[in-house]
Amino acid sequence: MGVLEAMVKKSVGKPKDRSSDKVMEVLMYTVAVILLVILIYPLYFIVIASFSDPAAVANGQVWMFPKGFTLEGYKELLRHENIWIGYRNTILYTAVGTAIGLVVNISAAYALSRKDLVGRKFFSLFFIFTMFFNGGLIPTFLTIRDFHLYDTFWVMVLPFSVGVYNIIVARTFFQTSIPGDLWESAQIDGCGNLRYFVQMVLPLSKAVIAVLGLWIAVGYWNSYFNALIYLKNPNLYPLQLILRNILITNQMQSSMGSGEAAQIALRLANIMRYSVIIIATVPIMCVYPFVQKYFNQGVMIGAVKE
Repeated sequence: MGVLEAMVKKSVGKPKDRSSDKVMEVLMYTVAVILLVILIYPLYFIVIASFSDPAAVANGQVWMFPKGFTLEGYKELLRHENIWIGYRNTILYTAVGTAIGLVVNISAAYALSRKDLVGRKFFSLFFIFTMFFNGGLIPTFLTIRDFHLYDTFWVMVLPFSVGVYNIIVARTFFQTSIPGDLWESAQIDGCGNLRYFVQMVLPLSKAVIAVLGLWIAVGYWNSYFNALIYLKNPNLYPLQLILRNILITNQMQSSMGSGEAAQIALRLANIMRYSVIIIATVPIMCVYPFVQKYFNQGVMIGAVKE
């Protein structure tokens, strides 16, 4: 009995010293909290600055709470009727553009992931080539004009719907996460390519679809350069371009005016600067929680595994 107890004690050994683990855990939590503060505080500052007196913000008096609480910036922005036109257009561009972008990118990615695709390497290189070389702004403008897309709704959602990086991420996801045996089983049951893609591949690809959908939607929501180049009808302007024009107009009024009128215009321009960020950012940020559970999974599988 004594020999058995000695063998058990020897195999178990001394209790592990967990003090070093606790120190490391505290250090990791400390770093995580610091990074969280660094990331969250700028957003928090923009929120409280949008409700504060611009003079207090300019003097560095706003740190943790609003100073001289005011809604003047929001009232001035919402006074412009074209804000609502911009919201309507941006929501339409984002919804339609995201749907089209998902269809073309996911379809192309699935085709490139199939080993039986004839010319698969050529098409892959063809897509990748466009990531490094393109025709430039003037040839693109001429092409859009010749296709009669200039100054239309479709110029904001069709010409730039293909994203090569999105295709690569989705292709890698299909190659690593969809087993090849599934296609063989589907063939035995008489399933064709289209039915297999729609009924089997897509339901198994919710993670990467959610991630790509978020990326594409954010891109359309924040887009203003394409509208600046390819639109001339103010009724088609997206929200970002309208907000940009409002800020530029106020800044010009403050710089060209004199006396009390210039001071008022400058004050409005300063306070609206933060209100614009809130109005333009909050709606798209509200979408993120709905796709958060898919985000890490889709990014890691689609971008890391080979």
